[in-house]
Amino acid sequence: MEAIANYGKPRVDWVDYAKGFCIIMVVMMHSTLGVEAAAGKDSWMHALVAFAKPFRMPDFFLISGLFLARVIARPWRDYLDKKVVHFLYFYVLWVTIQFVFKAPGFLAQGGITNVMQQYALAYLEPFGTLWFIYILPVFFVVTKLLKRVPPIAVFVAAAAIEIAPIHTGWIMIDEFAARFVYFFAGYWLAGYFFGLADTVQKNVALALAGLGVWALVNGYLVFAGYGDLPLVSLLLGFVGAAAIVTMAALLAAMNWAALLRYAGENSIVVYLAFFLPMAATRAALLKAGAIPDLGTVALIVTAMGVIVPLLFYALIRGTRFDFLFVRPAAFRLASPRKAPLQPAE
Repeated sequence: MEAIANYGKPRVDWVDYAKGFCIIMVVMMHSTLGVEAAAGKDSWMHALVAFAKPFRMPDFFLISGLFLARVIARPWRDYLDKKVVHFLYFYVLWVTIQFVFKAPGFLAQGGITNVMQQYALAYLEPFGTLWFIYILPVFFVVTKLLKRVPPIAVFVAAAAIEIAPIHTGWIMIDEFAARFVYFFAGYWLAGYFFGLADTVQKNVALALAGLGVWALVNGYLVFAGYGDLPLVSLLLGFVGAAAIVTMAALLAAMNWAALLRYAGENSIVVYLAFFLPMAATRAALLKAGAIPDLGTVALIVTAMGVIVPLLFYALIRGTRFDFLFVRPAAFRLASPRKAPLQPAE
């Protein structure tokens, strides 16, 4: 825990807390739904997953856009290196790693041809849990290309395609339509969200009251079946993202939950690697049958999906296996002699 409490890079504390919330909610969703699918019934964790659905990914994308203004004006070569090649490296690496574990199933379904087809398809259609880092570079490029377009016009257009809603069956099109508005808002309205965090830290009682009202309204709309309605989903996404910023700012002010902050600082590490401990823990617990409560199983699977990647990263840091989470200089557009290794996040 000392390493967690004393890591010293200058960062914005509340942003790391917010990213910690985001990555835990993502792992919780995959873990819970996976356990329930394997067991053939829902658990009490299902309600938590449903409650977080309106804001889970909107907040993740909004946070991803917060610091874009710092680099968007850079030359294209440097920009593409940091915002496209960087994520492409980790996508190629980790989709290949995932295929090592998925290949036997594909082989049984259709032989080696099916394995090769599925692997090739992963470069057209994001594979499994990795779709976030597949689509994020697209958002970075599109936002830079639209830099000269009035931001309000981009925002209105992005909001319109989210409200539409668009369901083509292709992840890239559907998720772009559903998520770009939040990413762009994070970039364009970053100052407002940083201002919100400052205001929250100065008005704790009011912030807590606001969180209470939000939780009631969000819960009512979700469980009454209104959460996915056009416009309602957009509003819940933004209000939920603001709620996560509020909670993160409160935790940062109190300096609580260092593990949550550490998970946020290394959220991409968790995102890349959680699939294996999640799947292994789920299989082991369900096979053993030692824990009858399915919600507890899902909770343990979630915890392992978050903690194991962080421990693994701490274990291999500085070793020859660094390449799993740190992009080597050889995979950079800039000169390798001038560019240090760049971590996954």
